[in-house]
Order: sequence, then C-alpha cells, then structure tokens
Amino acid sequence: MESFRAEDFDFDAWSRLATQDPEVFEMRRRMLIEQLIQSAPDARRARLKGLQFRLDLERRRARTPLAACLRISDMMWQALLGPGGLQASMNQLINASSESPRKFTAEAQPPLARVIPFPDRMHTTS
Repeated sequence: MESFRAEDFDFDAWSRLATQDPEVFEMRRRMLIEQLIQSAPDARRARLKGLQFRLDLERRRARTPLAACLRISDMMWQALLGPGGLQASMNQLINASSESPRKFTAEAQPPLARVIPFPDRMHTTS
C-alpha cells in the first residue's frame, strides 16, 4: 500500500472525480482514509476509527454536503472549546502549574553545570 503524502494531494483531480464518478470518488476516499488510519501508531488506531465512524455518521445525517461540513466543523469546535476540550485541558495545566510552582530554596538549588567550550569548527585547520 503506497503511503499518502499531503503534498501529492491534487484537489482539482479529486474534485473532478467527485463530479464525474461519485462512486469511484467515494471508494478512493474510503481507501485513503483507511490507509491513513492503518499508518497511525497501534495505540491511536481505535480512536481514529471511532472518530471516522462519527464523521461518516454526521455526513449521512446531513441533508447536503454543506450541512455535513457545518456539522463536522461544530464537532471540531466542540473538541477545542467544549467541556473536556483542548482549551479546558490547557487551562487546567496552566492553573495546576501556577498553584504549585517549583520553589528552590538555598538548600534545594538545582546543581549548576560546568560549560565546556567546543572549538569553532569553521576556523580550525585540519
């Protein structure tokens, strides 16, 4: 199975295919998605398959492609801003770190390192 590279994606070709032969477009779309999921680390595959299932469900439930796009966009915003989303997680980390900052006393100072200079390779002669 050939690996997908984002720089090889030809939007115009996919757009033409979707217009001219929707069945082949859908088959290739599903194959590409499956390929990408299979290329992910084992620990992530189940979550990616579950996410793809939800995306496909939203696409089927929508009456139009634009409605599907809006539904999926809402899902992304919820993942970012909703309860348990990325923003909430980041705020929790920030609050946890500001509540108990690491304090170094005179007795508990981190050890200092001795810096060893390296010769400048550009100006040395071999």
